[in-house]
Amino acid sequence: MHNSDHALPVRGNPDADAVILGAAGDRADGTISKRAHYAPPWADVSIIGIAGSSGSGKSTLSQAIVSKLNLPWVVILSIDSFYKSLDPESSRKAFRNEYDFDAPDAIDFDVLVERLRDLKAGKRAEIPVYSFEKHARLDKTTAIYSPHVLILEGIFALYDPRVLELMDMKIFCEADADTCLSRRILRDVRDRGRDIEGIIKQWFGFVKPNFEKFVDPQRKVADIIVPRGVENHVAITMMTQFIEQKLLEKSKHHRAALTRLEIEAQSQPLSKRVTVMEQTSQLRGMSTIIRDIDSSGEDFIFYFDRFAALLVEQALNNVSFESITINTPPGHKYSGLCARGEVSAVILLRGGAALETGLRRVIDDCKTGRILIQSNVRTGEPELHYLVLPSDIHEHEAVLLLDAQMSSGGSALMAVQVLVDHGVKMDRIVLATYSAGRIGLHRLTTVFPDIAVVVGNLVKDVEERWVEKRYFRC
Repeated sequence: MHNSDHALPVRGNPDADAVILGAAGDRADGTISKRAHYAPPWADVSIIGIAGSSGSGKSTLSQAIVSKLNLPWVVILSIDSFYKSLDPESSRKAFRNEYDFDAPDAIDFDVLVERLRDLKAGKRAEIPVYSFEKHARLDKTTAIYSPHVLILEGIFALYDPRVLELMDMKIFCEADADTCLSRRILRDVRDRGRDIEGIIKQWFGFVKPNFEKFVDPQRKVADIIVPRGVENHVAITMMTQFIEQKLLEKSKHHRAALTRLEIEAQSQPLSKRVTVMEQTSQLRGMSTIIRDIDSSGEDFIFYFDRFAALLVEQALNNVSFESITINTPPGHKYSGLCARGEVSAVILLRGGAALETGLRRVIDDCKTGRILIQSNVRTGEPELHYLVLPSDIHEHEAVLLLDAQMSSGGSALMAVQVLVDHGVKMDRIVLATYSAGRIGLHRLTTVFPDIAVVVGNLVKDVEERWVEKRYFRC
């Protein structure tokens, strides 16, 4: 293993600001404002490439790294997913073990590079699924979104120069030929439904010659050569320390960027896209009961659900409607309004779930998605843990983003960025929250000036989250 006596270089520009001011543009309210750019922590994902002979232990080494890191934001992507679809003649050769899967031409590098660039940009990437039993690419895909670290493993992981440009660390896995052959036989019989005779035929016909021609030269571009694979604990420790350092740097710059954004936003007036509900006698009365620590749990839930329904109704004022006439069963005509398209909602867990009963009272058949973003107890940085969205959310006329409280705005920033990354137009997002502080609102509307925000109550900038604790009684 080389480079063992030197610290691993950190590529890229770790000092680059995650929040920068963009070009001036027209806002939806007619004013001209500079929009701040928000980069979530998974933007510019760190890509680790692991190449080596078939059976050299690339997958096992990748899994060992993930296991040692013990983090939910590390994803393994196999280059095997990017085998090209075969024409009928090539498919027949594949079933006769006569098709060369171990040549670079068998890999669709154009699609691979496109998906890696999407992930580098913080976008959602649809990864193809290849069936080795059918020797065909399946119709379904697997989505990858928001990894902080991506481990790309495969025999040609370090082959294409375009892929190398995107990598932060390059590893070559080394093992003797007999070990590689025995591992390949075990894997292909167990996982790919092949017979031993066909495996050996492929090994001597394609795998071994192509290793010497295409795979072995990749060691020249590797930062680390790892002999003995998963048994090499020193190499695994070096790699995990490098990844942990990259993650620590990203976390540090993300938190610093949020702080800078907060300072920049303090001097700006509240956006005209923010609507604070009129404090009528009814609302003030309900808020008094909701905030009274002596209110019973039943009263709290009853009045909060009523408040939530009014909040959702107010949020729907930001949705485009069109006139419609309905013929009733008795033969009368009723003229009213109907949303121009489908309206869906995304619940920002856990607090947003307290607004769901109110949502159902207004739109009982509303499609819903869920996002779980929690602050790291050690650093305070918001982290994306769970994500489920309607598959056609990018086509919806409006998307209501529901949260019970917004203080610093870090979770709301990340949630809106997730929706934008999934194709939802900014001006179709309506954030509805029971209470919010001015700093959080400033921060959110500075980055996303075209979203609409509906707030039940303006509160002090730093307020502990208490609504979900009382609503769910835990």
